[in-house]
Amino acid sequence: MTAELEQPRPASQPPESLVNVAHLVYALHAWSVIAGIVGAASVVGMFLTGWPSIIAVIINYVKRPDARGTWLDTHFGWQIRTFWYTLLWVVIAVIAAFTVIGLPFAIGIAIVITLWVIYRIVRGWISLASAKAMPV
Repeated sequence: MTAELEQPRPASQPPESLVNVAHLVYALHAWSVIAGIVGAASVVGMFLTGWPSIIAVIINYVKRPDARGTWLDTHFGWQIRTFWYTLLWVVIAVIAAFTVIGLPFAIGIAIVITLWVIYRIVRGWISLASAKAMPV
């Protein structure tokens, strides 16, 4: 009987509660970045190992099926890819750091990936606030 009373949502419009979840995920990632800036850890280190970002990625995977078929799905994908690509580049930097020639390369990767993570969080959150999809 409740199915008869509910109005179907347009395929592209997510529920407001799910938009709030996406804001929460960006906030958790931003919290990790800020903790990396003001704390003893690096931004990338806090982003990958800090509990706010770990919780954010778990929320992403749990809630992403609810966002399928909406513009919000692009934000969940954006957040997940940011985390995993950061991890990939950190692994590459760590491997490179074990060689003398690769050490400057590893430091360069760490700097670039730090700026890239900050960019991805800021750009994604601004787009979310404007109710715009992210590029796939």
